[in-house]
Amino acid sequence: MSELTSYSASALVRLISGRSVSPVEVMKAHVGVIAQLNPKLNAIVTLAPDLMERASEAETAVTRGDALGPLHGLPVTIKDTIETAGLRTTSGSLMRADFVPAGDAPAVRRLKEAGAIVLGKTNAAELAMEYTAENRVFGRTNHPHDASFTPGGSSGGEAAAIASCMSPCGLGSDLAGSIRIPAHFCGIVGLKPTVGQVPGGGQFPPNTGPYALGSSIGPMARRVEDLDLLFSVLSGNSTRKIETNQLAGQRVAWYTDDSVTPVTNETRLAVETAARALSEAGLLVGEVRPPGIERGHDLWLKLFSCASVVQLRNIYKDHEDQGGDFVRRRLAKAVNEQPPPRHEYMIWWRERDRLRAELIEWMKDTPLLIAPVGATPAYAHGTHKLTVGEQTFSTFRAFSYSQTFNVFDLPAAAIPAGRSVKGLPIGVQIVGRPLAEQTVLAAAAIVEEALGGWKPPLSTNFRKP
Repeated sequence: MSELTSYSASALVRLISGRSVSPVEVMKAHVGVIAQLNPKLNAIVTLAPDLMERASEAETAVTRGDALGPLHGLPVTIKDTIETAGLRTTSGSLMRADFVPAGDAPAVRRLKEAGAIVLGKTNAAELAMEYTAENRVFGRTNHPHDASFTPGGSSGGEAAAIASCMSPCGLGSDLAGSIRIPAHFCGIVGLKPTVGQVPGGGQFPPNTGPYALGSSIGPMARRVEDLDLLFSVLSGNSTRKIETNQLAGQRVAWYTDDSVTPVTNETRLAVETAARALSEAGLLVGEVRPPGIERGHDLWLKLFSCASVVQLRNIYKDHEDQGGDFVRRRLAKAVNEQPPPRHEYMIWWRERDRLRAELIEWMKDTPLLIAPVGATPAYAHGTHKLTVGEQTFSTFRAFSYSQTFNVFDLPAAAIPAGRSVKGLPIGVQIVGRPLAEQTVLAAAAIVEEALGGWKPPLSTNFRKP
């Protein structure tokens, strides 16, 4: 592995702008690691055919002394559900296997305008609808620490590519934890912003209807400073900066029991460890479950699950055989399901708004939360049920902790905070009030500094599936 590919995105930008390394060198280094590791991981599913041409243009701009954007010459990868001009975007569905968008999603356009170079597209669950990165178009992506495990999803290809240094950073999307869960599984960082902070257009399935309540595009990387760098570009606010010294004295609540799903002992330990890091930095930290948290999972199902079924029916009408295992199972299960009456849906929506308002009011005094990302670390491919203690539950229910903050639309970052007995990463969520992404990232930076953050997977851990 080239040492250059293990640098943070922020470091690469500084090296390029300082003429210590050229964009062409950076791109060649990443292409080399992709050639070495991608056959084992299957994380990057489409390489941009013009990547070296774009890198050469970026090098020429540096040589000429042009004004450089904040991401000049930086390779980035994009989840395959987010549109990229002239570059195949399948959303993991055979129905879209040959779809090539005419234009970029607004978030991708902002990265390009800042000087980033799209390196390629990363694998995702079919239509981003399960916690894997597996589909009938490209097959499955493997965990960078152990190929018999899933990297999580639905942004699993993005997480695996970044964790293994095939990409320095990129874009994922999150409606039920799809940025935070693969970040947690693979030992990297990811940010689910408040809805609207990053433009959400140019996705498939589209970020419309009920999805617009809780779905976000957000950055994924190996270091918190990179989340800050990308988020400043994506949100259109280049003046944002992480300031950890301003957090001392702020209250933080941590919890490991949402009254929905139990967590493993090692998951609880990771949350406690992150809480201790913030306490040692001068924050006022205590164990308490915020109000309304226990309702998040149920409200997610009521607000978003029916919408997903409607979308699947529309997309696969008369072509159900084109769906993968998850899509076919979900459609079969939903044969007799009817959309809820409009008045019933509005009752749930109002309940969500009431609980959200109560939680935000409560967070005026306690503006930061620490919670598990999910009940367990990564698990084997094909897992549908998990057991913690004496309770067995679905892999979907296992991530009630993540789904809750989509329902209540709070910014949340996943940050590595521990390891399982098998050596797999365990991440935690740091959650803030609406639009308080900088506070969330500042707290994440403290935890990263205290605990070490991302660690490279050992190549000897790669095993054949």
